[in-house]
Amino acid sequence: MGQKINPLGFRLGTTQDHHAIWFSQPKNYSEGLQEDQKIRDCIKNYIQKNMKISSGIEGVACIQIQKRIDLIQVKIYMGFPKLLIEGRTRRIEELQLNIQKELNCVNRKLNIAITRIPNPYGNPNILAEFIAGQLKNRVSFRKAMKKAIELTEQADTKGIQVQIAGRIDGKEIARVEWIREGRVPLQTIRAKIDYCFYPVRTIYGVLGIKIWIFREEE
Repeated sequence: MGQKINPLGFRLGTTQDHHAIWFSQPKNYSEGLQEDQKIRDCIKNYIQKNMKISSGIEGVACIQIQKRIDLIQVKIYMGFPKLLIEGRTRRIEELQLNIQKELNCVNRKLNIAITRIPNPYGNPNILAEFIAGQLKNRVSFRKAMKKAIELTEQADTKGIQVQIAGRIDGKEIARVEWIREGRVPLQTIRAKIDYCFYPVRTIYGVLGIKIWIFREEE
């Protein structure tokens, strides 16, 4: 009875939508998938290189890609877009040029839009980045988890579960530690649950962070 399933894939079509919307023939499908990955990597690398990230959080919540025959539309949802605001148009143009070089797309136009999300710490990706930054700075994992839950409570969510697995605190034997606050009904398809998995490289190995956030029921 212990089958696990990704909470986002489980709810597609009810409370969750695809992050990439496009159509292709079966033989060209893998190329489209690799193109998506290149776009996401390019955006993340650009933000890491060019932003003065004081808190260690990039703040990218989600990257949505829509493709048409002659247009690729990319929406970046950020928690802290002030990182991009200094010289905003110049930075977006530079990012567009980088992606066009990477994809080598001659006959297609690229359009990038940046949207600010209202409660950054209510998003699992931004929260996972926060925990990863704490763990890299040798903060106790329990302290980091509790602080993350405090930040989420301010963002008006109904429940959260945080799990860290690996050689926690540099111990010889890997283990799994988790903490839950409020309700997280994973078997209810109506429940809108945001989920993310985030690997973090520390000096004693790779740790895996998983976060489930329960927003509301439809």
